[in-house]
Amino acid sequence: MSRSIAGPEIERLIQLLARLPGLGPRSARRAALHLIRKKDVLLGPLAEAFARANENVRVCTTCGSVDTSDPCAICCDPNRDPSVIVVVEDVADLWALERAGAVNARYHVLGGTLSALDGRGPEDLNLGKLVERASDTSVAEIILALNATVEGQTTAHYITDVLAGAGVRITRLAYGVPVGGELDYLDEGTLAAAIRQRTPF
Repeated sequence: MSRSIAGPEIERLIQLLARLPGLGPRSARRAALHLIRKKDVLLGPLAEAFARANENVRVCTTCGSVDTSDPCAICCDPNRDPSVIVVVEDVADLWALERAGAVNARYHVLGGTLSALDGRGPEDLNLGKLVERASDTSVAEIILALNATVEGQTTAHYITDVLAGAGVRITRLAYGVPVGGELDYLDEGTLAAAIRQRTPF
């Protein structure tokens, strides 16, 4: 039986931090201690930032991303190509693509993937809005930027079937050898995909 190491407020802070991705109980204790030691420069401002985020952050009703406005800044950006929609599983994937600066399109966040094991079906994803957006005559291409997992590929096939009659071009991200990758360090699945999807040189 573990004993309490601090007052209830500190214990609650540790418990909440332990729920964050990548933080277990031990890391949460270290993070909590660091925050408390830097109370004036970290804990106070962080608490204020959390309160403001909780009050102002909302989900975009157009694409499913998060922002402080609805529609979000990306959906409202007139410099974005409205003919291309990039479909991602999660907001984190959207942010990764934006950091790469590889595409200047609009996005659509599904909020997950289809998974029979987790009991997640089509009704649990943001698919209805995607079908609605794909039927807009200004949309010419849907890029499926889903993870190369069984669930990601199952979801991609399902979306392709659902959008079959929408009259839009459906593409997906290429698979294979990453830039700077060495063949000896790659798994067999990645190498096989790279060979299958080889392009002219």
